[in-house]
Amino acid sequence: MGLVAHDTPARTGVGAGLLVALGAAFSFGMSGAWARGLIDAGWTPGAAVTARVWVAALVLLVPTIRAMRGRWHVLRRNAGMIVAYGLLAVTATQLCYFQAVAVMDVGIALLIEYTAPVAVVLWLWLRRGEKPTGRSILGAVIAFAGLILMLDILTGARVDVGGIFWALATMVGAATYFVLSAREDTGMPPIALAGTGLLLGAVGLTVAGLVGVLPMRWNLEDVAYRFGSVPWFVPVLAIGLLATALAYVLGIASTRMLGSRLASFVALAEVIAALLFGWMLVGQLPEPVQLLGALLVMVGVVVVKLGEPAAAEASAAVEPILVE
Repeated sequence: MGLVAHDTPARTGVGAGLLVALGAAFSFGMSGAWARGLIDAGWTPGAAVTARVWVAALVLLVPTIRAMRGRWHVLRRNAGMIVAYGLLAVTATQLCYFQAVAVMDVGIALLIEYTAPVAVVLWLWLRRGEKPTGRSILGAVIAFAGLILMLDILTGARVDVGGIFWALATMVGAATYFVLSAREDTGMPPIALAGTGLLLGAVGLTVAGLVGVLPMRWNLEDVAYRFGSVPWFVPVLAIGLLATALAYVLGIASTRMLGSRLASFVALAEVIAALLFGWMLVGQLPEPVQLLGALLVMVGVVVVKLGEPAAAEASAAVEPILVE
């Protein structure tokens, strides 16, 4: 999860940057649908996310070592932040997301996660006294109304309470990621922060599985999707290589080409990608009222981001974008 970059977009290459940013969003957006296939085939969410994190951590290991060459003192200085980032902002967020998609639609779970900017606004208000603007409050209200419609509560539909709590936990983890990634004093290269966080998360998940804290069950049987069955390693590699490692690389490139503010708006395409892959791979399609709620959530998040204080934005050297 998570990338940071300078907030000022380059004057050239905006068109190419948009394509790269869309590629990152669609790469991240496919993770839930691939994971749902594994879970339906008998994998526990813990096993699925552990496989994902290990594959991505190993792929990013060499780039991380190269980025940290001559900067190992920075790693030692930020050990506490890296532990929090790896275990909370990366691992716990992905694990809770996979737990959520095990019992609810992929797109709905991701949309709940995408209310994280609202949680960040609330956190900054309560913790630092940074009162939100009127536009941010309006955006939060719009997003909350969309969330109600998206969960289809008003029509009396059956709602999986456990899935909602897992998705809300994902949102809290994503908000934690926002807060940690916004720190400007770490000196950590973006890919190194991602790589060390993923490696730490992979080790932590493995230890949790070995001691029995995290249920780990998997098998080597074929996995069924809407288009047919594939060997088990196909979704595992798709999640680890395409939806994590490649997505991080594309995300880093796009934020440096576009600036973090524009890239963070383009990242909302991840929600559309999640809905699309959810339909293509596992046949999940939200009801019309849920689609209306999804639209309101996205509009609310955009309004919240537009309501961010301009002064704070100008002084911030980096701003994170949410990726799953």
